[in-house]
Amino acid sequence: MSDTIKLPEYALEATDLRKTYRGGGKAPDKEALRGIDLKVKRGSFFGLLGPNGAGKSTFINIFAGLTNKTSGTARTWGVDIDQDSRAARAAIGVVPQEISADVFFTPYETLELMAGFYGVPKKERRTDELLEVLGLTDKRDAYVRQLSGGMKRRLLVAKAMVHTPPVLVLDEPTAGVDIELRRQLWDFVRELHARGTTIVLTTHYLEEAQELCDEIAIIDHGKVIACEPKETLLKRMDRKTLVITPGEALPAVPASLDGLDAEIRPDGSLAISYRFGEVSVAEMIERFHASGARIADLRTEEADLEDVFLSLTYNREDA
Repeated sequence: MSDTIKLPEYALEATDLRKTYRGGGKAPDKEALRGIDLKVKRGSFFGLLGPNGAGKSTFINIFAGLTNKTSGTARTWGVDIDQDSRAARAAIGVVPQEISADVFFTPYETLELMAGFYGVPKKERRTDELLEVLGLTDKRDAYVRQLSGGMKRRLLVAKAMVHTPPVLVLDEPTAGVDIELRRQLWDFVRELHARGTTIVLTTHYLEEAQELCDEIAIIDHGKVIACEPKETLLKRMDRKTLVITPGEALPAVPASLDGLDAEIRPDGSLAISYRFGEVSVAEMIERFHASGARIADLRTEEADLEDVFLSLTYNREDA
């Protein structure tokens, strides 16, 4: 008989997951999750995006055991959170959005206490290793109240990793963190991912999600409105922009470009937005030359994740 442990196909699974918060007094009930169906593949770097109030934190808190779902099913590392909540919680580490820590403990004491809560034997604890990789060794024995906001946020990451969970959820982990600390944090997270840890990231910094994630889901008004590999999602925007830097300042968009989506930007450049197959770059350049103007430089801009996000979440009829 083989002793090989069969790993689950999905790190997180939600089926028709719903959460309704009861309204107080005359306030109506708030339906935060409206039937979420979502699967996060084991080993992925998964981005969970959405506007404020979309339901992201509620979704995460259900898996973390901090919020009770109204209905539906949720599984962490193949374990149903209702059938075996202890095993499900042991498989996940959550870095919350809010900074919360007991200010009367040191970082070392905080991690040791958390490891004890998870039943990690002393000989298997990684307290000093975590403090080192997250740049907190020199604050090992300082009180948490003496730490900066960025250091407290890194301590939250360490707390989430004391039991070496196969799934790490980062809920807005770089909010209020300076550029250098952000870089250090992402270096650490990339290393964890390379070792096989499944990463789930929520962030308002869409450029971070675009750089780091291989799959992205967008939640709005408690529903999943997109869940695709990053490259597939980016291809949803079939528009590009040709940016021409004219040799001389343009008083207005040349008449030769009538019928095109063209505008003069504040920096004096001319931006022409177009759809693939609608018009060629060569034709746009030829029409610009026909105006008698000279080109000093030109480039093209492609849609990024922010463009896709805005197109999917604004002015939705089913919201």
